[in-house]
Amino acid sequence: MTEEAELPPAPQEAREVFGERYQDAVRYAELLAEAGVQRGLIGPREVPRLWERHLLNCAVLSEVVPEGVTVCDVGSGAGLPGIPLALVRPDLKITLLEPLLRRTNFLSEVVELLGLDHVSVVRGRAEEVLGNLTPVHVVTARAVAPLDRLAAWGVPLLRPYGEMLALKGDTAEEEVKAAGAALSKLGAKEVSIVQVGHGIVDPLSTVVRVEVGESPGGVRFAAKRAKAARTGRARRRR
Repeated sequence: MTEEAELPPAPQEAREVFGERYQDAVRYAELLAEAGVQRGLIGPREVPRLWERHLLNCAVLSEVVPEGVTVCDVGSGAGLPGIPLALVRPDLKITLLEPLLRRTNFLSEVVELLGLDHVSVVRGRAEEVLGNLTPVHVVTARAVAPLDRLAAWGVPLLRPYGEMLALKGDTAEEEVKAAGAALSKLGAKEVSIVQVGHGIVDPLSTVVRVEVGESPGGVRFAAKRAKAARTGRARRRR
């Protein structure tokens, strides 16, 4: 591994955020820096900033996730934000949803190695698991797609009155404005931008929160969800 790709020591903030799971967070960072780079899950240039830009940036999302809920991390990739969130929130039941086999293999290895019994890995796209995956309270995502497309994938996976929490960057406000009509059609009742990680990360992590009403995804997705559920039940009876 080249010098620019060396993993730096964990900052003091990591001990504060991860607490009892600090050593597991260190092991996860090591896995990302080694196997993650070797398998092409992250670029080698990301290794020096794994803690600040990735692990801590994702872990502080826990500040806005309600207690004891179910979570689906859409397009989980190398496990961001799902794995850091799982390390700091054992009260959550988290599904890591990822379509690529090499990534789901990595995620399964990490979950087993770190003993994350409250985390499951599912291979598939959001639109493929609709109706088969039990609707969740919270959908999370990071750097997956522009907000309108991301919402089209994630919002239909929510249970009524759930919320999607999307980690975004400087373009958050622009994306919210551009996606306004699409979000409304998907059943969004409230869209807000919150910043988390005060005293932990600089710059702060920006989260777009999309809260839905009684029909997540709108009428069209309600029908699609019901059809997929009926198909799933018919298959199980065979």
